[in-house]
Amino acid sequence: MVDSVRQEVVSEATTVVIKVGTNVLADPTGHLDRHRIQSLADQLHRIRSSGRRVVLVTSGAIGAGVGKLALGKRPTDLSHLQACAAVGQSALMQLYQESLTKYGIHTAQILLTASDFENRARYLNARNTIVTLFEYGALPIINENDTVSVAEIKFGDNDHLAAMVTNLLRAPLLVLLTNVDGLYSDDPRSNPDAKLVATVPNIDQSVTGLAADTKSALGTGGMESKLKAARLVTVAGEAVIMANGSLDGILDRVFAAEPVGTLFLPHGEGVSSRKRWFGLTVRPKGIFRLDAGARQAVLDGRSLLPIGVTAVEGEFGKGDVVSICDPNGVEVARGLSNYSSTAAQRIRGLHTERITAVLGSVPYPELVHRDNLVLTS
Repeated sequence: MVDSVRQEVVSEATTVVIKVGTNVLADPTGHLDRHRIQSLADQLHRIRSSGRRVVLVTSGAIGAGVGKLALGKRPTDLSHLQACAAVGQSALMQLYQESLTKYGIHTAQILLTASDFENRARYLNARNTIVTLFEYGALPIINENDTVSVAEIKFGDNDHLAAMVTNLLRAPLLVLLTNVDGLYSDDPRSNPDAKLVATVPNIDQSVTGLAADTKSALGTGGMESKLKAARLVTVAGEAVIMANGSLDGILDRVFAAEPVGTLFLPHGEGVSSRKRWFGLTVRPKGIFRLDAGARQAVLDGRSLLPIGVTAVEGEFGKGDVVSICDPNGVEVARGLSNYSSTAAQRIRGLHTERITAVLGSVPYPELVHRDNLVLTS
């Protein structure tokens, strides 16, 4: 059975990012499942043969290292986790290449860290490299650089990484392959009446509240991590499908528009590449807390004026990214600040005509101009 909404989503996905989790690739002991990887490679070939550009974001380096080193279980301390990643990454890539060789597909390993996305030049260089690999017909295979990235090992950010790669490429579709069928109305392990949510129009608090606080044995992420990743993509105007990568032929079914997994629909207008970088990729260095009137003004697409800011937090300079939060501390937008944190603290809550008396001039009437602001809620 073909879902018409999914058919439209899939047909528009000329570029697709596919993220596969550790528990999809490895058995419970941490050994890589060769059959599963070969099946994944076969499906990737078929997707590419349909004329689509494909990027694979893969977890599994640490899990593979656990298996290669015969540790039996995942270590807990940083140095041993990094050692497992170093051993496992080469094994992971070797299996991908062996599985794709019969199709004449060259694999291209790209290891990234959060700092690669925060530096504008490196961010653009990563994009240029991936696009050039498309020209060569190679398959970019991306992983977090676990051997040096503390954040990835601690927080399980490959879901986040996949979302950032999707926004980097402005790919219309992100597919998250995990070891569950999708988003449920409740935890299916404790509630047999839990229902699979087929489509999510908007990732709001009612949806994020469905995420069970769980983590898998080999991986480091859970449903909350995947919902955050899906939100980053859908707010930029792209779609996400979460499905069970343990099922045979799951990608074939996804791209046949069958009603499998959970489809997260775009709920934001298309965001420019520049705004995706500072609004959805770079980590904020500070916070502007708003009153109710300023919150509504920002949501209505207007600039943020000093009078609506009730508090300034963090240390940042002019041009740095700040998080813009409502009176309850919930982020509604991000933007580039026209003032340093010191200057912003001095003029918060003031009418524009009073700024001169405090700073001696009015370099900018806005704390954040609407052209430098991206809604995240």
